[in-house]
Amino acid sequence: MIPLNLRYSRDHEWFTDDEIATVGITAFAADALGDVVFVDLPEVGTVTTAGDPCGEIESTKSVSEVYAPADGEIVEVNQALADDPGLINSDPYGAGWLYRVRVTGTPEVLDAAAYAALISPES
Repeated sequence: MIPLNLRYSRDHEWFTDDEIATVGITAFAADALGDVVFVDLPEVGTVTTAGDPCGEIESTKSVSEVYAPADGEIVEVNQALADDPGLINSDPYGAGWLYRVRVTGTPEVLDAAAYAALISPES
């Protein structure tokens, strides 16, 4: 199920629609990755540009980049992922969040319906 209250990037990140947005990867992306074993996140203070890579997620299947869904500055990272990266698989929209960013631009966003259409097998 895709939460209706979040916004989505075409790179499968979700984020809250706030001045300081919480960012994570979608359940679709977490399922595609398989069991996550390591997460490399940006440091607090890092300036992000929408669409640019800002971290990596390593799973038993592959290593994938995390793309910034918006321009901004990282203000917090989820320290719990260092000890338990599997939170991304078990709770991608909750405890498995990645970082918080102070949004400085207007991100190109998808709502839940548009994201559902993006990941639909018919698309």
